[in-house]
Amino acid sequence: MNGNRWIDPAPFEGERPRFPWWVWLPGWAKVIAAPFVLLWLTLRLTVRLVLLVVRYPVSITLLVCGYAAYREFGLSPLVLALLSLVAALVIWYGVAPASFLRHGWYRWLTEWRRATVYVPQWRTVMRLADLAKEVRGKEYRPRLRRVRSEGWRDKVRVRMIPAQSPEQWEARRDNLAHSFSARSCRVRVLRPRLLELDFIHSDPLARPVPAPALSDSTEVDLKRVVVGRTETGKPWRLRLLGSQVLVVGVPGAGKGSVLWSIVWQLAPAIRAGLVRLVGIDPKGGMELGQCPDAFDKVIYDNGPEAVALLEEIAAEVKERAARYRGIRRLWARSTGEPFTVLVVDELADLIAYQQDRQLRERATRAVQTITSQGRAPGYAVVGLVQDPRKEIVSFRHLFTTRVALRLDEPQQVDMVLGDGVRQRGAAAHEISENTPGVAWRKEDGQREPERARAFHVTDADLVELGLFLAKAEVRGFPRRPDGTEGSAAA
Repeated sequence: MNGNRWIDPAPFEGERPRFPWWVWLPGWAKVIAAPFVLLWLTLRLTVRLVLLVVRYPVSITLLVCGYAAYREFGLSPLVLALLSLVAALVIWYGVAPASFLRHGWYRWLTEWRRATVYVPQWRTVMRLADLAKEVRGKEYRPRLRRVRSEGWRDKVRVRMIPAQSPEQWEARRDNLAHSFSARSCRVRVLRPRLLELDFIHSDPLARPVPAPALSDSTEVDLKRVVVGRTETGKPWRLRLLGSQVLVVGVPGAGKGSVLWSIVWQLAPAIRAGLVRLVGIDPKGGMELGQCPDAFDKVIYDNGPEAVALLEEIAAEVKERAARYRGIRRLWARSTGEPFTVLVVDELADLIAYQQDRQLRERATRAVQTITSQGRAPGYAVVGLVQDPRKEIVSFRHLFTTRVALRLDEPQQVDMVLGDGVRQRGAAAHEISENTPGVAWRKEDGQREPERARAFHVTDADLVELGLFLAKAEVRGFPRRPDGTEGSAAA
């Protein structure tokens, strides 16, 4: 009361204190329940010890044997055994470093990071990142299932809480990466409610990947052409048969590395006449002119000759498709006709930057025909471009395999690889200028993109490639009397 006016105090907004339910039990009930609780705790501790022994049998055995040896023989034999163990590990690393890293070092590193990084910080990070929820006093927190370290990355398997989606984790990738002292974080969905977080610590693709030796074998799998190495150490395989390939990157990003890696791996089949390369280089031959022997036909501008070549290939696609009608649904080597790869360097010069409107429209129609209808008859387009906008390549959806090298803007990543791919970790705009040839690849129907680096094909390698192809005795498939192409053995 202040004079004649009543002041209403603010309502109490504090949280009511909560107590465990067993606090309210009477004393006699606690006495009766005490032995059962003690038995339950003993069983739980025993199970945990058994699981610990099962999970770390070698470590537990060494610790027990070491303690027994110490009690029985003293410290000197134990030190000698420890030095012998260290010597054995050094010899193991020298003889088989890959085996040592996989079965020795990485396992130790896994447990170290699990014990010192993820387990101590997991609850706090989940709460501060709003990935844990509290409902009616009960906290629902994502469960840390498994940690596997591979040196350059940690794979952390997580079980999501109910009503949670992978998009919530993808939106917090940067938060999680900085919280666990990683350079970046990627989110992969394994199955419903189960995610795997990749915490990246270093770049395994920092060094160039040398091109392999040229082979005389003509057994080239056109569905799995090896053009480099992925960040997991596996071969980077690019699909040509039944696919159209679009390679996008800023100048200096390494588009030439991807292009010549494809040609390098196809060289034995090209020399045998099983694969035919046709090229268009609007830059006057600055790129494709480095090894013209690889091409059955190549044009070094974006004028009428280039457009005529595109229309010729489009006509071949329709003619071959008409001959295959009712006989086969997809090209195969047994047809006796070459698989044709059309390489267009700087595709935008033909379909966007060409000043002659008629030529530009004719080139666009021809490329659209080849990309939309060439899959079954055995025609693939490898298009290289710098600008992925729809105004430049309006039909980029026709390219079923898309490769994103270093890009200028984050939005361009989704333009090339598809919506939402950048949120899952495909940061093509963050690729270093010092790693040309590093790219993200994605095929239609594939949810997770793949990071890889193309072979580093040097000028000396191109000279070797030219000499290799110049020895070819058969250039293309011979013509049949009716004008169609036959097999090399015909």
